[in-house]
Amino acid sequence: MIGIKEIEAAAERIDGHVMRTPTVPSPGLTGLLGVPVTAKLELLQRTGSFKARGATAKLLSLGEAERAAGVVAVSGGNHGIALAVTAAALDVKATVVMPRSAPARSVEIAREAGASVRLTDGMDSAFELVTRLRDEGLTLVHPFDDPVVIAGQGTVGLELAEDAEDLTDVVVSIGGGGLISGVAAALAARRPGVRVWGVETEGAEAMGAALRAGGPVPVALSSLVTTLSAPSVSRLTYDHVCALVEEVLVVPDRDAVQGSLDLADRAKVWAEPAAGCLLPAARQVVARAGDGARIGLVVCGGNTTPRELTGWADRFGLL
Repeated sequence: MIGIKEIEAAAERIDGHVMRTPTVPSPGLTGLLGVPVTAKLELLQRTGSFKARGATAKLLSLGEAERAAGVVAVSGGNHGIALAVTAAALDVKATVVMPRSAPARSVEIAREAGASVRLTDGMDSAFELVTRLRDEGLTLVHPFDDPVVIAGQGTVGLELAEDAEDLTDVVVSIGGGGLISGVAAALAARRPGVRVWGVETEGAEAMGAALRAGGPVPVALSSLVTTLSAPSVSRLTYDHVCALVEEVLVVPDRDAVQGSLDLADRAKVWAEPAAGCLLPAARQVVARAGDGARIGLVVCGGNTTPRELTGWADRFGLL
């Protein structure tokens, strides 16, 4: 289990390499949900998502030989961007493996940063390829099955605990579970009374399936939210969620897209559906917690284009 000492060490390591993102009350979201809402704006991070934290923590922890070998990562979009940009800044050669369903803009950004991008037919085959490349000698920077990466993501929770007013509940998106594991560990140490809730989209329910099965299991992926589409969680993230998270909620893709539109309209931020899913989940939390709830939302990323978001909204009849 990742503790506060590891998270504090990660915060010290990445200081100066990543942003301390704003933690702000949102009048618009407060009006929408009917209770006070505070947003942690990780979509303003230098790579457009929280992933810069874990990638930077890991790259800065590598030895000389590991850096010289070059690094490799598998990604639905945001981790690949973060690794590519951070590796370029540290003069490390990077390879990023993504499924063809990954956002075209994410692939473009990773390539523009200088990474070698390998595309596969799906997320399962992406994980298989990255395993082969690791076995061939590249240094793996796993998106969530790594204590150093989780500690890096936990710095989001550390800042939230320091910067937010009193919160009762914090809602965090789940892909492979690295972000929620780190955030929950930080809040358990600094704000032990705060409940942490996870949210997945239908068709990207790796953590929910693991909780039902009693451990990580492979899942079929069908959600349009590729940045949450892990084929399974890890034992490490599963253990953290079991110990520290109140419940994992599931919302349809349609509601996640509507959430992105609501974030643009009410909070004035441009967020991808991986963050949009927070709003329908937060409604469920408010319904359970009642009028005394004070909600924190970790707005995890904003790497989507107007064409993508409006295309999804049109598909679901939301425009």
